[in-house]
Amino acid sequence: MNRHKMLIVDDMESNRLILAEIFRSDYQILEASDSKTALQILKENYAETAAVLLDWHLSGEDGNKVLEIMKEKGWLDHIPVLVVTAEQSVETERICIGLGASDMIRKPFDREVVRKRVDNNISLYQHKNYMEEKVQEQNQLLRKQYTVLKLQAEKLKKSSCQMIDVVCNILEHHYPEFDENTQTVREISRIIGKKVQVHYPEYKLKDEDVEAIAELAALRDIGKLLISDHVLFKPAKLTKEENEYMKSHTSKGCEIMKMMKGIQTPEDYKKSMEICRYHHERYDGRGYPEGLKGDEIPISAQIVSVVDAYHALISERIYKRSFSKEEAYYMILGGDCGIFSPKIMECFRMSRKEIETIEAEEREETV
Repeated sequence: MNRHKMLIVDDMESNRLILAEIFRSDYQILEASDSKTALQILKENYAETAAVLLDWHLSGEDGNKVLEIMKEKGWLDHIPVLVVTAEQSVETERICIGLGASDMIRKPFDREVVRKRVDNNISLYQHKNYMEEKVQEQNQLLRKQYTVLKLQAEKLKKSSCQMIDVVCNILEHHYPEFDENTQTVREISRIIGKKVQVHYPEYKLKDEDVEAIAELAALRDIGKLLISDHVLFKPAKLTKEENEYMKSHTSKGCEIMKMMKGIQTPEDYKKSMEICRYHHERYDGRGYPEGLKGDEIPISAQIVSVVDAYHALISERIYKRSFSKEEAYYMILGGDCGIFSPKIMECFRMSRKEIETIEAEEREETV
């Protein structure tokens, strides 16, 4: 804004003339002898007014009325008001500053002091106004950038979901029993994740985190695509060497996920890597591949590890029979599949009925 006008408010014409003479060479001078006229002039010239010189004792009223209305309208945020008065009391100064005046000019006038005080205040406000305009411009730019980034994130999230579906289809084709558990694993992970979110806020899980863990749980065994069918579908017990080779599906899964990094959000990529690599870790450090203990294991992997173990128990495999839901439930709690986090176990206990409901609904849909 080009603020090139100055308003002088004083009921004595002589005072107005003296002040006008000081600033006439640099500003278009506007004059008012009462508060009503002053406020009307400000209303019409607000955007162009650089400063107001306000006599504190106008005829029949104090200058505080002008200050109060200017403050109410937000004009004091952008226009400095310097109160002109012959009073020397600290109390008067306290009142003026408290009402929003930026400075005081004492009568009788000293031309150099008046000029310097006004120039300093105008410069300060011009800088303040300039910075506020720049901040507003930056905020507008940031809002536009945020909108663009949000749209990009949504597209990336959509791509990530599509990628998960494609990979699941590949797994289902190559790994026949996989199509029996994709949706179930997602739903159980979602149920337990929500319990963790509510009962254990220290993990700081947000809604989007729970949803991501549930969706990405389906990719926990993606590394098995790189495991030999001879080992993957072997009906007999694996040898020690074959078992170690099978365990490598966790690191192989991460190799596959690295190739998909560009079509996942950074958050989803991080969680997918955690789930693929650490879903066979155990709370007591006796899992693999790194033997992590306790909360060294990412919460995403802690949740999926329980779901993976439970669903492995209730699913029939070429090398084993399926266990009943009740058997699997107590086997998990009893440590037959390793030691899990006590907190996740508590969430698993609380989720039992919901998990059984999900499975019952899926059986009905199949029928």
